[in-house]
Amino acid sequence: MSRLKAAVVQVCSGLIVSENLAEIERLLMAYQQEHVDIIVLPECFAMLGGSQAEVALKADDIRGWMSSMATKMGSWLVGGAVPIHDSRDGRNHASCLVYNPEGDEIASYNKMHLFDVEVSDSKGRYRESDDFIPGARPELVDIGQAKVGLSICYDLRFPELYRCLVEQGATILTVPSAFTKVTGEAHWEVLLRARAIENQCYVLAANQAGTHPDGRQTYGHSMIISPWGDILAEAPAEGAAVIVAELDLGELARVRQQMPCLNHRRL
Repeated sequence: MSRLKAAVVQVCSGLIVSENLAEIERLLMAYQQEHVDIIVLPECFAMLGGSQAEVALKADDIRGWMSSMATKMGSWLVGGAVPIHDSRDGRNHASCLVYNPEGDEIASYNKMHLFDVEVSDSKGRYRESDDFIPGARPELVDIGQAKVGLSICYDLRFPELYRCLVEQGATILTVPSAFTKVTGEAHWEVLLRARAIENQCYVLAANQAGTHPDGRQTYGHSMIISPWGDILAEAPAEGAAVIVAELDLGELARVRQQMPCLNHRRL
């Protein structure tokens, strides 16, 4: 198969995990008959605006729901971040989990770059390192027709991560995110298109969208982008949505053949 159908989910997650998961399930079930190959959920899809420690206590329930949804949809399901306990360190990772169409958890990528920044918005200070420890390595998933490189939100600003994933064979890059409204307006689209163009990959970017209980405002505009940098599908600035696009892997191969940038690197 040289074509895949991808779906990217956008939501505005609140404090109640069960309600957030039910909303995503409602959105996805409308596409159950469309034979979607890969689905990407936003960062913090299970809860945003409250204690990550509380979400960590429900990690097993979230994993069970992800497994069930992958089976119901018959799709690969990528979603993160979920707080996953590290028994060696005693703290949590912000983990992107991947399930196959049979409902098996195939991979877990731990977010490498933590969002410790000052933003000129109503929340102001973000410090993910208060809740999480950084991951140590990139993660790639072979879904049969393609290899998928995993990342989460703030990772988007570190191109070396994506180049590492491409060197390992990635042709699709996933970016579950909760990009803020301020930083999203400035950089979201340009960074996503740059990662697609420089790595000649499809990019599936699922963002949060709206105002959350802690006052955080997220940018929305979830996107599916081609290896040439074209926006194939885009969600609105606010509110829940599912965007769908066809990924033509033959076209990706042609882009890499006709513009063989990845073979021309000197460093």
